[in-house]
Amino acid sequence: MFSQAGPLPAGPQGHSGEPAAGAAALAMAEGDAGEGTAEALIAIDEVQKALNRSRASVYRYTNTDPRNLNPPFNPRKLNPEYRSDQKEPLLFHPNEVARFARDVLRIKEVTVEVLNSPSTATQQLLGAILEELKAIRLRLDAFEGAPANLAALRQQHSQSRPAA
Repeated sequence: MFSQAGPLPAGPQGHSGEPAAGAAALAMAEGDAGEGTAEALIAIDEVQKALNRSRASVYRYTNTDPRNLNPPFNPRKLNPEYRSDQKEPLLFHPNEVARFARDVLRIKEVTVEVLNSPSTATQQLLGAILEELKAIRLRLDAFEGAPANLAALRQQHSQSRPAA
């Protein structure tokens, strides 16, 4: 899901003694974009791969506090998304990871790419339901000009004889 853009330099060492990446590219799958849910949040493993850092160093960079579940924003740390329980995993917004890489780690070329997620069976089923609902809506709209009472409807369909 994540990729490194360009070769890694052999030059300066990061805070944890690891080589600093020359460029990082973050990619997020497009999900419920714009709804503010966990649509494109990434876990520690993906952050680790994107920043080319060890899991331990990513945890050291993260703005966490054992006494405070959601500490205030810290511009020198990697700030996770809001959590409602201590047992929830740390999740990060790709833009926050890119900001941290650019501003704190001084990684030069940081890009965030939005990729279309592959179509799942659920998405295909929801698409079929949407098409059927559209067809129903078209038929209902066609009935708006039709007579409203049953007698007029019978006359329209040449069923003037009453029911037995």
